[in-house]
Amino acid sequence: MAAGVIHFFGLHRIKLNAYGMDDIVKTMYLALLFCLLGASVNLLGGINPKVPFATFVTFSLLFITISISSRILLRKIVLRIYASSKQRKRVMIYGAGQTGQQLAAALQTDDEFEAACFVDDNAALHKLTVAGMRVHAPKNIRMLVRRVGIERIILAMPSADQSVRIQIAKKLEPLDCEVLALPSFADMVLRGEEAARTAPVELSSLLGRDALESDLPAASSTYRERRILVTGAGGSIGSELCRQLLECDPDEIVVFDHSEIALYNIIRELQDHSSAVRLVPVLGSVTQPELVRETLEAYGIEVVFHAAAYKHVNIVETNSFEGARNNILGTRIVAEESIRAGVRRFILVSTDKAVRPTSIMGSTKRMAELVVQDLATRSQNTKLSMVRFGNVLGSSGSVIPLFEEQIQNGGPVTVTDPEVTRFFMTTSEAVRLVLLAGSFSRGGDVFVLDMGTPVSILSVARKMIKGAGYSIRDEGNPNGDIPILFTGLKPGEKMHEELLIGSDMLTTPHPKILRAQENYLSELEIVNALNDLRRSIEARDIELLHATMQRWVEPAEKLAEILTVVGES
Repeated sequence: MAAGVIHFFGLHRIKLNAYGMDDIVKTMYLALLFCLLGASVNLLGGINPKVPFATFVTFSLLFITISISSRILLRKIVLRIYASSKQRKRVMIYGAGQTGQQLAAALQTDDEFEAACFVDDNAALHKLTVAGMRVHAPKNIRMLVRRVGIERIILAMPSADQSVRIQIAKKLEPLDCEVLALPSFADMVLRGEEAARTAPVELSSLLGRDALESDLPAASSTYRERRILVTGAGGSIGSELCRQLLECDPDEIVVFDHSEIALYNIIRELQDHSSAVRLVPVLGSVTQPELVRETLEAYGIEVVFHAAAYKHVNIVETNSFEGARNNILGTRIVAEESIRAGVRRFILVSTDKAVRPTSIMGSTKRMAELVVQDLATRSQNTKLSMVRFGNVLGSSGSVIPLFEEQIQNGGPVTVTDPEVTRFFMTTSEAVRLVLLAGSFSRGGDVFVLDMGTPVSILSVARKMIKGAGYSIRDEGNPNGDIPILFTGLKPGEKMHEELLIGSDMLTTPHPKILRAQENYLSELEIVNALNDLRRSIEARDIELLHATMQRWVEPAEKLAEILTVVGES
C-alpha cells in the first residue's frame, strides 16, 4: 500500500539535487495520508485481529524520518562529489534574503561558480545558517575574502535603492574582487535584460515642477484616420511623435529622415508596436523640394509635423551655412509644399533658443518661425503653427546623457557656469504639447508650455551625482567621489533661456498651454531676408550671413560678436 501511494504521488521521481522544502512537506502529507488510510481500512474492513492505531502512527513517523533523511543525506553526498570534481570560483553573496537564497541554490550545481557564504547588514541574521551557509557581518568581508578565497561578490539586494548598492560597491572596490548587482529573479523573468541595467535617472525629479503628462489631455480625435508626415522622424522629438501618434489611430504615418540608420530603427520599432497603421519610410533631406513635393502628393498627407532641424548649438555654430540651409530653407520648402498640396495642418517644432538668440542655431530657428508666420497670413486652407519649448530631458545633446556618462566614468561633471539655468521638460510632455498645439491651431500661432521657473544646471548635476550614490568633491569635502568642473559658456550659449519675445499672452483651451502674441515680418521683408540668406549660403559669405541675421532676427546684444568670431574661425 505504501509503495502504491508513493508511486501514485510521484515521490520516487523527485531528483536528489532538487529535493527541497516543498518535497519534504509533500512527504509528510503522504505519510499522514497513509496513516489515515491504513487506520480506516483496519477499522472498517473487517480485518481480525485489529492492528493497533499506534502501529500506523509509528510506521508513518519512520517513513517520514527515513525518507527525508536518506534523501537529504544522498543529496549532500551527490553535491559533495559534484563539487569536488570541478575547480569552481568562490562567490560571496551580499544579502541573505530571498534573492540571495535563490542564487545560492542555483549555484549548487553551477559549473563555474559556487556560493561560499552570506553577508548581510541585518545583525539578527549574523552567525545563523541560511540555505546551508553561515551569515557573516559586513565587517568580516575583508577577512573572508582572504581566508575563503572569494573571487566575486554578488549584491543580492534588489529592493535596496540604487544609491545604497553603489555605495556598498564602492566600499568593496579595494578588495580586488569583481562586484555585481543582482536583480530579483521575478524581475529577470518579467523584464529580461532591462532588469540588469542601471536604473535610469528619474527625469521628472529634475524638472523643478510637477510633470504635466497626466494634466495634458489627449488629442487623438484630431489625428484619427489621418495621413501624417513627420520630418526628422528618427530624432528624439520626431520618434516620440511617431510613438504617440500610433495611439491616435491614424490611417498612415510617413516617417521622413535623412539618416538611414535612424529611419531603419524607428520604422522597426513602430512596426513592433502596431500592425494596423501603415508606415512608410522616406529617406532624404527637407532641402530637396522635389522629394518633399512628391512625398506629400503621393501619400495624400493631411497633417505635417516638421521636426527636422540641426539643433546642437556648438556644431551649428561652426557649420553656420548648413545650419541655415536646413533649418530655414528646409522649413520654407516643407511649409510651402504643404500649402501647395492642401495639407490641413502644419506644425513646426521650435525651441526657446529662438527667443533673442545668441547662437547661429537659435537665429536659424527664429527665422524659421518668421517664415512660417508669414506663410500663415497667406494660407487659405492650411493652418500653420509652431510650438516652442525648452530643453528636452534625455534627448540627444542634452546634459542628462552627458552627465550620466561623466558620472559613470568617475567624473568630473562639467557645468558651463554655476549660475546658468534652463527650462526643462520631458520628451513625453514636449510631444503631447506638439499634438495639442496642432489641434488648437487657428493659423500663425506660437504655442508655449507653462514650464514654471528655470532650473539650475548646477543643481541638476548635484542631484544626479548624489542619486548615483556618489558624493561631491569640493572644498568642503576634499575626499568626495566626483568633482564638478566649471568650463565657461561656449560660443552661442546663453546664461538664461527665455520662452517669450513679448509679454502678451493669449489663453488656449488648456490652462498650461499659452499662445504668444508676437510681431512678424511682412511678405516683402521675408522675401528679401531669404534672398540674402540664399546668396550668403551659395557664396559661403559669412559676413552676409551675419548681416542678414542682424537685420531680420531680433538678437541678443552678443549675437554680432559671436557671429564675428565664427566668421574669423
